[in-house]
Amino acid sequence: MAARRKFTRIPKVQDLILAGVPTEVIPTYCALSDYTNNKTGLCWPKMETLASTLGRSSRTVQRHLHLLRGLGLVEFVERRRWRGRYSSYTYRVLHIASLIRRKKRAPTTGHGQPLERGDTMFTRTRSTKTPP
Repeated sequence: MAARRKFTRIPKVQDLILAGVPTEVIPTYCALSDYTNNKTGLCWPKMETLASTLGRSSRTVQRHLHLLRGLGLVEFVERRRWRGRYSSYTYRVLHIASLIRRKKRAPTTGHGQPLERGDTMFTRTRSTKTPP
């Protein structure tokens, strides 16, 4: 049985550069997006995990995350506690959160047109009770 793969949508590099993200910060953004839950937009990787994934120091990753926060691409939700100590932040990658909000809007016909109330997708058949 093949393993089920999950993919994360990441904005194009050109769009990130136009948004003001420095090129050395883009891998940090991509690594954070890779750890993100696609349904909620939340993740909570440790600094050391991100640093080892990227081959950078923890302090550099912290600087990158704060820069991404300043640009409005990442939100620091809360600081997690583990055994009475603070461990890692919970991050929300905002482009994934905006995709989720977009999906929760009214259903469309597939061509960007919202469905009308009288369309066949909204009509339901009545349930009939069968006699015993």
